[in-house]
Amino acid sequence: MSAVIKKHAKIGLNNPLLPLELLTPNEMAHADMLAAQAHNHQTYWLMERAGAKVTDYILNTFDKAQKIAVLCGSGNNGGDGFVVARQLWNVLHEQKHDNVPSGLEVLQRRFELMCFTDVDRHRPDDAQKAFLNLPFEAKPLSEFNVEKFDLVVDALYGAGFNRELNGDIKNLIDKINQSKTPVLAIDLPSGVMGETGMILNGALMAHKTITFFRLKPGHVCYPGRAYCGDIILTDIGISDNVLDKIQPKLKLNMPALWQHFFPEMTHELHKYSRGHTVVFSGPSWATGAARLASYAAARIGSGAVTIIAPDEAVCALQNHLTSIMIYPENNNDDVMSFLSQRKVRSVILGPAFGDFNRAHDLIQFILLKHVVDHLVLDADAFTALAKKPQAFYNLIKESHVHVVMTPHEGEFQRLFPELASCHMTRIEKAKQAAKISGAVIVYKGADTIIASPCGRIAVTVNGSPHLATAGSGDVLSGLVGGLVAQNMPVFEAACAAVWFHAECGTYSGRGTIAEDLITVLPTVLKKFFCDENIT
Repeated sequence: MSAVIKKHAKIGLNNPLLPLELLTPNEMAHADMLAAQAHNHQTYWLMERAGAKVTDYILNTFDKAQKIAVLCGSGNNGGDGFVVARQLWNVLHEQKHDNVPSGLEVLQRRFELMCFTDVDRHRPDDAQKAFLNLPFEAKPLSEFNVEKFDLVVDALYGAGFNRELNGDIKNLIDKINQSKTPVLAIDLPSGVMGETGMILNGALMAHKTITFFRLKPGHVCYPGRAYCGDIILTDIGISDNVLDKIQPKLKLNMPALWQHFFPEMTHELHKYSRGHTVVFSGPSWATGAARLASYAAARIGSGAVTIIAPDEAVCALQNHLTSIMIYPENNNDDVMSFLSQRKVRSVILGPAFGDFNRAHDLIQFILLKHVVDHLVLDADAFTALAKKPQAFYNLIKESHVHVVMTPHEGEFQRLFPELASCHMTRIEKAKQAAKISGAVIVYKGADTIIASPCGRIAVTVNGSPHLATAGSGDVLSGLVGGLVAQNMPVFEAACAAVWFHAECGTYSGRGTIAEDLITVLPTVLKKFFCDENIT
């Protein structure tokens, strides 16, 4: 078994050893082509390598399987399946010889093998070659009965699949899903689109998925991600050097993406060199969101945090806060004077702010006056801007202030109605939203997408269901604001904030409320900086 498979037998997509790059199906095809140039432009050897890795994994992982079915489609994914079927047959065939190790004799009693395909379908050259190399007769897919097997190898459709399943295949997949038979998918479960993770009218629910060289968007984006089971990433001999020519824009949101930009702790630091963050509070009956954001900014390392609040809210805040400073809001000039004189680097505006007209005026004023470097917008800020979002986007592009927007699905639809109504993936929506707005977009969800105006995109893979609690988004805004206040680059800060936010949710576990995310953050940070496995 390969070293990569040993390390990643159960990837749990937050594994720090995972390569950062995600490749679309077209980019993966480009990688195959570049790898083939070193082999006289032949690609069949890649199919052989892929088949060998899958076969190796089956023999080492599914050693109790007694009846194995390999289902092959008409494309190159099916070609991989034919290679697997041939190599499994060879294992059985070689056991007839006296010089085969005794361990393999056990395998002969443990599994029978059948291959199913649409026999008369036209295939690409490599897949046809693999089909013709089968040493036994493949049966029609129509004869497959899942109840007769205890392992199904899915090689029907690969990462390039981008349409609905036809009726016969859909019925076959439905029957497999209804059974309890384990499924090993090659590349991606059939029905999952590798480009997007989308599923149109059904997909095979795999127990494990083995893929090659790099993960694809379909492995990490929902709903496809939920169909992959445990993901095994393995090497088939493609050099990492091909990435220099491909230049993939899509990355996993992992520490290796941003940890070298994370603020360092040095002895000469003081509170203002660690950055001053300001959070705008709502009225007296809605100060909780600002408190959560302010504490999160402080916990992630902002040296000073101030809440600017209307007079009526000051007493309520004083009764709750000790380490967070409070400043009563009077007028725009007073606010601007405070922001400039107190060396404020980042402003968080929106969480439970309430006064939409005031929010609109403050945002406009901050962008025009450029008294801070960073502006983080969430919640009520989006409501304030949704009536005329394009005017706001134009202002962002003209301003020197770096803006981060953290919308959930409903807020995104109000801010970018033209994108919400399009049949785009979340990745493409986030990418276009960042381009349209000029802001870094944190498109919140189970697979939160972070996108920059220059086209950089990161997909979050450590999301936690425990984050689905009131105030969680306010904590995230505080984390972003606290990191950019320390002069962490905006895109990397947004990625790091999302990652730590998710880690806190996972660490806190069931019963988590928003305050818990802040409480456990020091422990999560300590673990992160002490863990030798973080690379």
